[in-house]
Amino acid sequence: MRAVVIETPGKFAVQNEPDPTPGPGEVVVRVDAVGICGTDVHIADGEFPPTPYPIAPGHEFAGSVVALGTGVDGVRVGDAVAVDPSLFCGACHYCAIGRGNLCERWGAIGDTVDGAMAEYVAVPAANCYRLPETLSTTHGALVEPLSCAVHAFDVLPRALGAHYLLYGAGTMGLLILQLARVAGAASVSVVDTNTARLGVAVELGADAAATTADEFDRPQGWEVVIDCTGAVAAIEDGLGRVRKGGVFQQFGVAPGAATASISPFRIYNDEITIVGSMAVLHSFGRAVELMGKGVIDANTMITHNFGLDEFADALQTFRAGTGRKIQLRPEA
Repeated sequence: MRAVVIETPGKFAVQNEPDPTPGPGEVVVRVDAVGICGTDVHIADGEFPPTPYPIAPGHEFAGSVVALGTGVDGVRVGDAVAVDPSLFCGACHYCAIGRGNLCERWGAIGDTVDGAMAEYVAVPAANCYRLPETLSTTHGALVEPLSCAVHAFDVLPRALGAHYLLYGAGTMGLLILQLARVAGAASVSVVDTNTARLGVAVELGADAAATTADEFDRPQGWEVVIDCTGAVAAIEDGLGRVRKGGVFQQFGVAPGAATASISPFRIYNDEITIVGSMAVLHSFGRAVELMGKGVIDANTMITHNFGLDEFADALQTFRAGTGRKIQLRPEA
């Protein structure tokens, strides 16, 4: 089969690899679509410490089951599936208390073991979620990032009728925006320095979108402020926009060494809650259902698709901030 292989940071190739065979409890999935995520870029650049090299990246994917290992029940050849990439050990303290996304031996398909930027990939059958007939596998590849957004709402203290301020109108910011609309937000304002993204944010339900929150008429602040960028400047600005008694959520992935300035007095005096959200936890199945119900505008979200041999072009497009969700289609 053909696969993208990152041999060492900064060096990758599209090459022939042995076809995977399913082990006990595993299935082989023919990959129809796999999204490019910021984590994939960090892996390509050597900035994601858990990753061993060489590795085939790709953790946002969907396709069809083509082979079953022994002991597989509940998944059949021909099933269209999206795959939760999470690989939790099941034995550490965090797994024992139901917090597998914080697993002491955390792993993920495409991040710590070979992933779906390939024609085929072997995965645990338990991680496969059948897609409804109304949902294509190309749209199904959006389930993984959506499941991260669903988890963000799981850990977000919130109330009906809250006013939201979001930083970032990339894929994750736009998913959070669409969920906020159905989660009872009174209004959602979006900030992004990329002006090309602002119109799409409004199209998908933002009440206002601008390059700075100074353009919004809300001097009292927002009850919910969410950073979807990981950029320190956005984080620091957002922390200053939280209304008394409000919440700031760090959803975007900042560099590990990054630091941001905050006012401890204001956190105390205004009773500001700060909460993080890390990846996927008990949210994948619900994301499948939300996608199947059309809660997310998948057609607007997916703007580019490339073949495996065009991985370099896809990566460059992602880095340039062009479009929204960029996918590889191995059969293209």
